[in-house]
Amino acid sequence: MRKVTALVMTFLILFSGSVFAGGTVSPPAAAPPDKISAKSAALLVAENGEVLWEKDAQTPRPMASTTKLMTALLACESGRLEQKVAITDAMNHVEGTSMGLKTGDTPALRALVAGAMLASGNDAANAIALKLGGTAEHFAQLMNAKAVALGMSDTTFVTPSGLDADGHQSTALDMAKLAVAVTRNAELSRICATQSTKVSVGGRDLWLKNHNRLLRELPGCIGLKTGFTKKAGRCLVTAARREGVTLVCVTLSASSDWQDHKKLLEYGFATLQNRAGNASNYALPIVGGEQESVTLAPSQMPILPDKTDIRTSVYIRPFEYAPIEKGRIVGEICYTSGGKTVYRVPLITTQTVKGKRSEF
Repeated sequence: MRKVTALVMTFLILFSGSVFAGGTVSPPAAAPPDKISAKSAALLVAENGEVLWEKDAQTPRPMASTTKLMTALLACESGRLEQKVAITDAMNHVEGTSMGLKTGDTPALRALVAGAMLASGNDAANAIALKLGGTAEHFAQLMNAKAVALGMSDTTFVTPSGLDADGHQSTALDMAKLAVAVTRNAELSRICATQSTKVSVGGRDLWLKNHNRLLRELPGCIGLKTGFTKKAGRCLVTAARREGVTLVCVTLSASSDWQDHKKLLEYGFATLQNRAGNASNYALPIVGGEQESVTLAPSQMPILPDKTDIRTSVYIRPFEYAPIEKGRIVGEICYTSGGKTVYRVPLITTQTVKGKRSEF
């Protein structure tokens, strides 16, 4: 019994080490984005669905080719991505943007998803719909059933590509819910984040380039989909991931959508960071190492509720023996509100520290 007690006390001493009571977190709020051009917009935290910012986000509007996110999601959830699709005249008979399909091509369903997401091919979306639904009308039923399952209560899908049709509409908030579902599908997320790729359509190859320029201009951007028709205007759905947190942003009918998304996503990450306060600049002493200490950082950005009474406590080991590898958990930051823990974030080492070489 004495041995067990001693072990427990040793663990508590090592892990508790130093306790920093950071007090109440009350950083200045991030400056709200100004001059957002979109008629409707929504900014969400993908992990918990919190709406960080919105503008007329529940008014139904046409959403153009951002519709293809639903078409692609159904394709990726079908379990048939490797199946070949024989392209028919009916599949190819569609106006607007094209990935370059020809009647008689035999691409895999996966290639059609890439064509719809990167090149915004209406031919690709139409081919997916007819392959999986048999008819465009039946595929629309599948789209709407999935919308209900995702809680998209103000959405009606009519076309698989986003071409204008009576009643084809959604809201910024609903499209954000769809975007969250897309980010949780590993295969579709990978395709959306691809800047360019080559796909085989049976006997020939097609090069596809992603229309989403934020993949190159916004740090952490992982896609998702652009859209435009004269009726809908410029529509854009994007997602960005930083420090383990994913934000999704939607704008409908925007004259400056690229700038809107940069402003909104930067505002969102700044808001979450401000809630957490300064959770960096901690150091851990190293015994027997090539350097005397190593800096620590949170393993991810904490997703804290929007409260002003959140308090922080930081627990760090008093020291560690070298060698120590980068990414080792050596402490944690604990956030509490009303006496209850609302979030814990591990503190990890930011670099590897080698042991000193013995000299004889």
